[in-house]
Amino acid sequence: MAGGLRTRHGKRRRRLMGEINVTPFVDVTLVLLIIFMVAAPLLTVGVPVDLPKTEAKSLPNDQEPISITVLNDGRIFLQKSETQFDNLLPQIQAIAGNSFERRIFIRADGEAAYGKVMQVMARVNAAGYRNLGLVTDPITK
Repeated sequence: MAGGLRTRHGKRRRRLMGEINVTPFVDVTLVLLIIFMVAAPLLTVGVPVDLPKTEAKSLPNDQEPISITVLNDGRIFLQKSETQFDNLLPQIQAIAGNSFERRIFIRADGEAAYGKVMQVMARVNAAGYRNLGLVTDPITK
């Protein structure tokens, strides 16, 4: 009986192959990896704002920071949703909880009123959050 099993009627039956062909799986995985590598930087975009240019270096980022955006017309955004100045602290506390060490980034339009930006910073700082950072765009040479 070399070469396969014989049935009752004398025909040969092929043995089932006990191996899994992983090549298509690897191909699909590599394509998805490339797609996610290209798309990941595009997912970090928040509220569009014209940031001022500075020579400051970026800070290391361990955990996703809370983002507050102040537009030039005075509107305030927490993460990606618009909020009122009076509602800012309760919403930050809902996100951060009692983690006063949570990093908070303040993004302000270059044309935004300095006083409005300082009001936002002072309110957040007075609530006990000390890890504040101002976000700028690097100067390209």
